[in-house]
Amino acid sequence: MRSKPAPETIAGTECPKPERRSFLKAGMIGGTAAAVFPALMPALSAARTMAPESPSSSAVPAFELDELTVADLQSGMESGKFTARSLTEKYLARMQQIDKQGPAVNSVIEINPDALAIAETLDVWRSQKRVLGPLHGIPVLIKDNIDTADRMQTTAGSLALAGSHAPKDSFVAQRLREAGAVLLGKTNLSEWANIRSNHSTSGWSARGGQTRNPYALDRNPCGSSSGSGAATAANLCALAVGTETDGSIVCPSSLSGLVGIKPTLGLVSRAGIIPIAHSQDTAGPMARTVRDAAVLLGALAGFDPRDSATATLQGKSAVDYTKFLDPNGLRGARIGVARKYFGFSAAVDKLMEDSIRAMKDLGAVMVDPADIPTHGKFDDTEFTVLLYELKADLNAYLATRPDAAVHSLKDVIEFNERNREKEMPYFGQENFYAAEAKGPLTSKEYREALENNHRLSRKEGIDAVMDKLKLDAMIAPTGSPAWPTDLVNGDHSSGGSSNAAAVAGYPDITVPAGLIFGLPVGISFFGRAWSEAKLIQYAYAFEQATKARQAPRFLPTVQV
Repeated sequence: MRSKPAPETIAGTECPKPERRSFLKAGMIGGTAAAVFPALMPALSAARTMAPESPSSSAVPAFELDELTVADLQSGMESGKFTARSLTEKYLARMQQIDKQGPAVNSVIEINPDALAIAETLDVWRSQKRVLGPLHGIPVLIKDNIDTADRMQTTAGSLALAGSHAPKDSFVAQRLREAGAVLLGKTNLSEWANIRSNHSTSGWSARGGQTRNPYALDRNPCGSSSGSGAATAANLCALAVGTETDGSIVCPSSLSGLVGIKPTLGLVSRAGIIPIAHSQDTAGPMARTVRDAAVLLGALAGFDPRDSATATLQGKSAVDYTKFLDPNGLRGARIGVARKYFGFSAAVDKLMEDSIRAMKDLGAVMVDPADIPTHGKFDDTEFTVLLYELKADLNAYLATRPDAAVHSLKDVIEFNERNREKEMPYFGQENFYAAEAKGPLTSKEYREALENNHRLSRKEGIDAVMDKLKLDAMIAPTGSPAWPTDLVNGDHSSGGSSNAAAVAGYPDITVPAGLIFGLPVGISFFGRAWSEAKLIQYAYAFEQATKARQAPRFLPTVQV
């Protein structure tokens, strides 16, 4: 673990630059549903600073839908065993049973009050042979920073946006509706996607409280897509959508034994998502299998006139990523081992060596080492870019929320200060102050930092090592096993590999690699821009050979 750099002075206050933690941290209810599950609605809508205490017993009743895939659920609906409504009812009941009671994972921040009505409509359409696609009738949870023009709120976990509703669907929500998904609800997250403070506790928000890791309830789920990861791992939905700036899809996926895909910037539109930084932000799938993640990615991807980054996709038909699922897909592939991301944990290194041997057995050519030559050289410029873009992008986004109590980053800062006991009981907002002190995106400091980011992570980084060694993809440990949740000191993960792909805007897929003391650890496959098809192929072959995912046991703590 590298030492902390010296603090810099911003606007008269000392603001320590972050260590590389996930996203820059070490690596960083009403309506019909309320009538069916009235006890669930108040529990989900109430603001909490902490979830209920963990039970002493890990005994959790079996669940009919545990570990079922999208294909399993579709087969069940086609045969008449399930309907979209019955699936929705079952997932809602399971939330009541283990998310708000029992082990109290606390991953869901709000239920869609129209979920059952949507499911019923989709059932009627199915009976009329009007099936919209592979997600027809499939219950999906989305992160609470993704706009939905319905009766759900979009708050990024902040009380500053509580009670406010987005006037228009995000592109992500629009695509899910078009694909026939049931928007089941929204997941808790690290408030403001974990950008507010360098000392935050991942999975905590003032509106939602603390999300727990379903493998060991006293352990952290990582952030910022904490709720999406924990809910999917706990089988509270079929699929979930997370968002990432740096590590916020792949880290919670790794710690919850999931497949997470952080796509190339521009494959999925950023329109209608509460931003950190437009040069790195993207939404992506979180699922229990590579196949399910591939299905969801195909539904999310597409051209959106509201987001210029998607212009490459204009006029192109949607990609069916499931056609790249080949159990022999690693045969002959040249896979580079990014060794500089190793070494933070002997146990993780051992798991990675086992994974490398498995890929060799599958016919891959392992090029070892294959280190990014600019490793560690863009950490400071990344943070500079994020601060500038946070101010500009959040101000622009909040201008689209006329009914909100805040309309700028400055307003959010002032709201937090006025509501310090609720909003900042555990950590502050030094990064918000630092961002507010930055100038416009025409500033020389910003333009130079962004140019350095792209040059060092792309041409002189990932592209350089892949060109030199003729690689098809690269691998590294996604991160460490889950650390104990610590509201006093904040996060203390010990490693991660998300930053190069994040800064470059390149794709990164994490797949379960195994367990360490019962805690999942993932392996990341990453590479050039627009290489999702190849990465899915390699990830699937690895997954099918290793079968490393194990369902969570909801243990109170780690068994050692």
